[in-house]
Amino acid sequence: MRKSRSGKGVRGSAGALVVALVSAVALVALSPQASRAQECLLEFRQQTGGLVTDGSTLCQTATGNTCTFELQVCVNALGCTAVDLKHKNIRASGHCGPVGKVHVIGSGTSSMCGAFAGVNVRTKSHGKKAGKCKIHAKAETDRDTITLTCQPSSSPCATTGSVALGSAANFAVLAGSTVTNTGATAVAGDLGVSPGTAVTGFPPGTVNGTIHAGDPAAAQAQIDLTTAFNDAAGRSVGAVTVAGNLGGQTLTPGLYKSTSSLEISSGDLTLDAQGDANAVFIFQMASTLTTTAGRQVILSGGAKAANVFWQVGSSATLGTTSVFKGNILAAQSITLSTGGTLDGRALTRVAMVALDTNTITKPAP
Repeated sequence: MRKSRSGKGVRGSAGALVVALVSAVALVALSPQASRAQECLLEFRQQTGGLVTDGSTLCQTATGNTCTFELQVCVNALGCTAVDLKHKNIRASGHCGPVGKVHVIGSGTSSMCGAFAGVNVRTKSHGKKAGKCKIHAKAETDRDTITLTCQPSSSPCATTGSVALGSAANFAVLAGSTVTNTGATAVAGDLGVSPGTAVTGFPPGTVNGTIHAGDPAAAQAQIDLTTAFNDAAGRSVGAVTVAGNLGGQTLTPGLYKSTSSLEISSGDLTLDAQGDANAVFIFQMASTLTTTAGRQVILSGGAKAANVFWQVGSSATLGTTSVFKGNILAAQSITLSTGGTLDGRALTRVAMVALDTNTITKPAP
């Protein structure tokens, strides 16, 4: 009998171990990493600005006393761990109308988006105060909420002002430690380095401007670059949260903020000034900026490269034959891969700028 009881004890212990292992697997399945993978089960998008990240605020200035936000909702976004949704008909809700028209009907694990629909938000106090409306939608474990703000014409939405580069504006290329080059790079504008002094690869590279290697002009440009970098990094009013890949989107003027890195990889990025030649685009990112081979930043609607600013918390890398627009203000380094083109400026505070058979043109004001 003792042997029998002992056997039961062993089997009982084995069963407990199996239960523990199953529980451990279940915990892994519910780990933060797995949970994050489901954060793209549902996304809001606006017709003129692309992806609207969870928690963002959209602002419009009223026409009369009303703002109309053209929105759509998507499920199983590309790059997401797709799920066959239990509830297929996903519909937005909130206290503004007709928000229910913002909906999508899922189909298996396919990436699906509903049609764009106008959501109306009215100002308050007979057009004297801003009106706000929070709307949300949910797909499985992913619930997104965004805020729509309608500002009266007497106090329009905040606009994004330009970033003053000071004497750094004279430079197409400015580095902290060194500038290196391979091949027939052409730089239209000044090239400088400070506090470092090393500039290599010119020739065969050419500079249609002046080379400032550790001289007072480069030192002053670095001071002004630091001021501009801190200005761009410190902007916060009206910031739109973005993350990951911006490829394939069309964005309108404003301030865009990422708490990590940004990339342009799955398609080209279009910046649409909507007819405003003074429109400003500022992109803040805590970490890296990367483009893959052949990708482009396209300017439309009167947008100017001089009014586009990329504030990069660490380093930027532009892919082979990519075409980039705007001023890159990087804390560390900038690398332009073979054949890449930059209509703008490559400005680093600490480390190098590395070039390889590139064309860099300081943009017109």
